[in-house]
Amino acid sequence: MALKVAFFAAVAVISVSADSPRLPAPSYNAPAPSYRAPSPSYNAPAATGPAKYDFNYAVKDDYSGNDFGHQESRDGYNTQGSYYVQLPDGRLQKVTYTVNGDSGYVAEVSYEGEAQYPQPSGGYQPAPKSGYA
Repeated sequence: MALKVAFFAAVAVISVSADSPRLPAPSYNAPAPSYRAPSPSYNAPAATGPAKYDFNYAVKDDYSGNDFGHQESRDGYNTQGSYYVQLPDGRLQKVTYTVNGDSGYVAEVSYEGEAQYPQPSGGYQPAPKSGYA
């Protein structure tokens, strides 16, 4: 009986595979890859003179304590700006800067507030020792 079942199973597999579509044989003659990069497709306007811009941003998130920002303006070779950041010790650090031509970056740093170093509350408590060593 088991031999008849095996025979009919083999015949069924052969007939199913005979009805399934055949895939073409793989081709190993693929074209050579091209490494030439495409040329840019944007039409950016050409620069017409010295830079001129203004920007600013600020972030204040009470939950995380993040408080920082930056503003800058530039007209030709004259740049002025400032940025600030809330330090972990509670002070606000401000930097005001200028750049005039070849004079380089000239910065003035100031701080607002007093540094705070509170004692940690709760802290880490090691787990009690068990009777097992």
